[in-house]
Amino acid sequence: MATTRDAIEEDGVAVIIRTIDGHVGIPGGFPILLTDKMEIIEAAFVFLLELTTVPGRSHSRETLRTYAEHLHDWFDSLEQSGLNWRDVCEETIAAYRNRMLDQPSAHTGRPYARSTISDRVRSVCRFYEWAHRRGWLSQLPFHRIDVRITSGRKQSFLAHVDQRSTVTTANVLTVAEYENLPRSLRVDQIKLLLVNLATPYRLMAEWALACGLRRMELCALTVDQVPSLRAFDVGAHPLIGVALSITKGDRPRTVYSPIRLIDRTHWYVGEERAALLRRIRRNPLGDREPVTLFLNRNGGCVTRARLTAVFAAAFNSAGLDGSLHWLRHTFAMTMLVRLQAHAAVKPEINPLKVLQILLGHSSIQTTAIYLRCVELHEREIAESLDYLYGGVILDEI
Repeated sequence: MATTRDAIEEDGVAVIIRTIDGHVGIPGGFPILLTDKMEIIEAAFVFLLELTTVPGRSHSRETLRTYAEHLHDWFDSLEQSGLNWRDVCEETIAAYRNRMLDQPSAHTGRPYARSTISDRVRSVCRFYEWAHRRGWLSQLPFHRIDVRITSGRKQSFLAHVDQRSTVTTANVLTVAEYENLPRSLRVDQIKLLLVNLATPYRLMAEWALACGLRRMELCALTVDQVPSLRAFDVGAHPLIGVALSITKGDRPRTVYSPIRLIDRTHWYVGEERAALLRRIRRNPLGDREPVTLFLNRNGGCVTRARLTAVFAAAFNSAGLDGSLHWLRHTFAMTMLVRLQAHAAVKPEINPLKVLQILLGHSSIQTTAIYLRCVELHEREIAESLDYLYGGVILDEI
């Protein structure tokens, strides 16, 4: 079973490697957690294998990656403390949670979002619930309590379609999450951000703004996915469909790009990307042309980690709060305003349902949060709408 090292904490102990060729019953790219002695952490291995291979319970590759990273951080913390995973108690998990509350992320240097902390704690607890069901533990190292949901819970404006119980079971170790509505970028902020991005990251920002692409979707775009414009008329087709194959949840969907962005992307492929590849081909090791659309300065694929770091630096240089995902929020809110305007003329259009499809959300309740955002920031969003879909971004470049 061939493997490759995927991630390691410089000051940590636990390591993640990924299979290259796969093995019987083990898919290629499967994450394997190792101890400091390079021994496979058996419980984590079996848990992750069940998540990806058991029929009816298998998860997408992205979800598997998230679980692996969460467990990697947990086992790394245990090894640094000299603890066996079977011997932990509720106080141990609470101390892990409190460390994230008190200390910034070693990767970003920024405080952990409360939702991130709760997600990591939930992943750890799900692992222990699984181990308890298998008989590997005599009792769970945490407990739950019943919580009554009040009428003021999030998305209460969809109460007429919400059939959930008013009482739910909550993990006592998760932290309270305050309503943190997504924010869109104003026109002046978009301009500042773009000025602080170099090739190809500025173009990637345009795709995120105009189509609402996630980080993984931006990195996965290929040259072949950029449609040819020979058969299209600018007046008749202001937006061109682009089929995505790699998405969150592995749900194929189509996004719609302004025709000028397609033009700009073809120029990047024929000029900047081509020049980069000509330079790389002078190296005997660079003969094979990559299919990925966006390339780093070494001719390799832009990774998600690199993309996150570049945008964090760009936001910081521009003096702005935010992250790459704010561009997706900006798309969602501006598109919702646009769809609402269309619905005023064509009542058969359901703006929220269309936006759900464009964003690739599995639940319309996830999409519905943008209704509240539009109400709060309608004026700013209207300006962003003119800027994004009036072609200013693409015309000024």
